Amino acid sequence: MKFGSGTCILNVGGIKYAFPRDVIKDFPLRRVSRLHGCVSEKEVLEVCDDYDRERNEFFFDRHSEAFGFIMLYVKYGKLRFAPQMCELAFYNEMIYWGLESAHLEFCCQRRLDDRMSETYTYYSEEDTKTEDELRVEEEGEHPAGRGRGSAKWLERMRRTFEEPMSSIAAQILASVSVIFVIVSMVILCASTLPDWKTAENRSVDEHRYTEHLTDHSGIIEAVCIGWFTAECIVRFIVSKDKCKFMRRPLNIIDMLAIAPYYISVLMTGLTGENSQLQRAGVTLRVLRMMRIFWLIKLARHFLGLQTLGLTLKRCYREMVMLLVFICVAMVIFGALSQLLEHGLDLDMGNEDYASIPAACWWVIISMTTVGYGDMYPITMPGRVLGGVCVVSGIVLLALPITFIYHSFVQCYQELKFRSARCGRSLSAEFLN
Repeated sequence: MKFGSGTCILNVGGIKYAFPRDVIKDFPLRRVSRLHGCVSEKEVLEVCDDYDRERNEFFFDRHSEAFGFIMLYVKYGKLRFAPQMCELAFYNEMIYWGLESAHLEFCCQRRLDDRMSETYTYYSEEDTKTEDELRVEEEGEHPAGRGRGSAKWLERMRRTFEEPMSSIAAQILASVSVIFVIVSMVILCASTLPDWKTAENRSVDEHRYTEHLTDHSGIIEAVCIGWFTAECIVRFIVSKDKCKFMRRPLNIIDMLAIAPYYISVLMTGLTGENSQLQRAGVTLRVLRMMRIFWLIKLARHFLGLQTLGLTLKRCYREMVMLLVFICVAMVIFGALSQLLEHGLDLDMGNEDYASIPAACWWVIISMTTVGYGDMYPITMPGRVLGGVCVVSGIVLLALPITFIYHSFVQCYQELKFRSARCGRSLSAEFLN
């Protein structure tokens, strides 16, 4: 802060706190530390509600008791909810001062998650910004009126392509994209049918018929690829951060789904129409089958797929723990079953359990209660071990599932709340 005296006074709801000027610079609360960079009273009033220059006192019209508990976090490093205060109200105060739910103690985090699950209330970074902050950002990035108009148009285009529920045009665009995905998948599945392929040993008439089908499927495939390519290019152009756009998982999947078509066309152009070269090219068949990634594009438009992806992202620790449980049990039961079924009697042993990797296959289908029946124990100790393996698999798989289930419910409620909020804005736009 480049003005005022050496002591700063924070007046929060009538309770005053005095701090040296140097402490304000590195204050743990982001809103308070922003005062140090202010060079005028106008900038100060964008951070606080009022300012007294003579006493160098900053007024904040916020909950004084909540700020007292936040100051305890600044002093001792532990943040807990204020007693007899709504968790959501306290969390709103935390967001105002620049704190997040991760700063809460674990017990309070669980209380906040339960409260949010009950009320479908979630906060995002855009929600926490006030209208003044958004106005300041727009003025800072686009000082001219023409620049603001261009930025507003780009933002509207971005929301149209990125948020299917943001407007009627976005819903229409999303519906068209879903239709193209479904058509491309139908063509991909139908192209594997025997009647769809052109065989060299067939008659001339049949060859012409299948070639006719192939030509039509190629045209439809090219149209779908053209739509996906245009959509990806437009979304890249209107995106705010190009590097961040390239790092997003859904955008990476889009590029992985589009690139094989152009690579296969290029390889076909280089190798020519020689059927022997194309039939020997395993790479072309792999690239063609990679178009199945187009189905993941539906995650942009369906809440269920978004919930699944968000749950996997937030529960990666539980997923890793589940995989560790399975791997450890698979090695232990695989070694024991190989010993009991084959290792004790090499001449009369069960050949299906000749090695530990082969026994691990039996363990995994037993633990997951699939039981294909392609291999099974024939000795009494092996059958007892099989029963223990099945029961252990049920228990081990059920342990992390509870955490994943609760996370799935929370993610679904969060996305449902955001979708409902976009739906309300869409209704207002339709009425207007």
